[in-house]
Amino acid sequence: MFARITQFKMKPGMRDAAEAKMKELKDQIMGMEGMHSFTNVMNEDGTGFVVAVVQSEETSNANASKVAKLWGHFAEFLEGPPSPAGYDVVVHWDKG
Repeated sequence: MFARITQFKMKPGMRDAAEAKMKELKDQIMGMEGMHSFTNVMNEDGTGFVVAVVQSEETSNANASKVAKLWGHFAEFLEGPPSPAGYDVVVHWDKG
């Protein structure tokens, strides 16, 4: 498995609107090829991370254009472009 971890920073006062947009796009996010899990975390100051665990790095790379399009829906809420990085998953535990 492979994790794409993306750091972002929301503009002040935009959290609720961004959360609503994310919920609206849930089916597209979770419907991407090879998606295992999606987690979004954010502090009160708008600093946050998205952790997307997918089947493989190849799958993650193949999804790149879809991911860019999805991030485009959040441009008005963000202070700047998100900053992604990729990692091999060592363990992925979820009691879900």
